[in-house]
Amino acid sequence: MNSEKIILPGGAGLVGQNLVIRLKAAGYSNLVVIDKRAHNLEVLHRLHPDVTVEAADLAEKGAWTRHFEGAAVVVMLQAHIGSNDYSAFVRDNIDSTRLILDEIKANSVPYLVHVSSSVVESSADDFYTRTKKAQEKLVLESGLPCPVLRPTLMFGWFDRKHLGWLSRFMKKAPVFPVPGDGRFMRQPLYVGDLCAIIVSCIENRVRDGIYNISGLEKVDYIDIIRTIKAAVGARAPIVKIPYGLFHFLLWLWALFDKKPPFTTQQLAALTAGDEFEVIDWPGIFHVTPTPFKDAVHMTFCDPTYSNVVLEF
Repeated sequence: MNSEKIILPGGAGLVGQNLVIRLKAAGYSNLVVIDKRAHNLEVLHRLHPDVTVEAADLAEKGAWTRHFEGAAVVVMLQAHIGSNDYSAFVRDNIDSTRLILDEIKANSVPYLVHVSSSVVESSADDFYTRTKKAQEKLVLESGLPCPVLRPTLMFGWFDRKHLGWLSRFMKKAPVFPVPGDGRFMRQPLYVGDLCAIIVSCIENRVRDGIYNISGLEKVDYIDIIRTIKAAVGARAPIVKIPYGLFHFLLWLWALFDKKPPFTTQQLAALTAGDEFEVIDWPGIFHVTPTPFKDAVHMTFCDPTYSNVVLEF
């Protein structure tokens, strides 16, 4: 067993929950997860009672900073993904990063991995893109040597948004709407592959570099939906809706839901036409990529984790 302390700020979300499983499988026994979503922390603690968890708002300095003393590794995961509240993006993506970087320096933590996002190279201009660009800039200008990983759209166990939410919606709804013709190319990344890359970074102490971790397969949005539909056995017919009507329906939904699962900004990002660089990350990090269809089946058909749902 490896007892070096690994801290996962924002570690109760999609990536963190999966990363804990893989770090434990790799023999790491001293894991600390700090996250402000109490429900998601409870889920993690129930699954992993041996992991230290603390509920805290990382955008505010508090008792959570004590965990950085004696830490060997920090994997920075905290991020606000979707809402219509710009201040929430600033707090979770920028303010928290400043404080975490301060604690890493103050406690001389020797190793950092930063999980950024492919959106920093996107043509989209939304709250998430702006604040993730600012977050990555803070990390790069901090003077701390670390690998910066830029994953594309991720899916996998514990996916509370994105493909996870879509799978739950299509099992309940009478029809499944798709904007336009649905031919919007995506490069979905299985979160298990990203976690394997993070573990590789930790074990090999990769010190620097910016890595575009794009899904290796290019899949149209409508084909992603069809693959998920087949995996979960959903019966809802897929109905194509004009883009303008789809946008209006999302706008209307947001009037009644402060945390809509899919926003007009995310719709704009979906249809922006971005194509991200594909590098040889399997060779660079010595990991085996998971084929998209296999990853979808593992995501939605696993008896242990497929039905575990996190909060937004």
